[in-house]
Amino acid sequence: MAGMTKSALMAALAEKTGMSKKDVAGFMDAMVNMAYQEVKKSGVFVVPGLGKLVKVNRAARMGRNPATGATIQIPAKTVVKFRVAKAAKEAVL
Repeated sequence: MAGMTKSALMAALAEKTGMSKKDVAGFMDAMVNMAYQEVKKSGVFVVPGLGKLVKVNRAARMGRNPATGATIQIPAKTVVKFRVAKAAKEAVL
């Protein structure tokens, strides 16, 4: 099952809020850029009622190459995770 496309989301938000599609698109772009900057700077960006983006340091670990079965060293790296808010879980599940 496919989710809502970006244009369908913008149209639905424009209809619900009374804003123009252009204004909704501008707002969403600004929020996304703000999220990227905040996660890069402070490590966390919260969208109340939905969840938060969190920058996490993943430790180095041993892994296995699925093609050959050989053991390999996977280096440490920083990743971004999305943690769903309790309210969102309860509303959906």
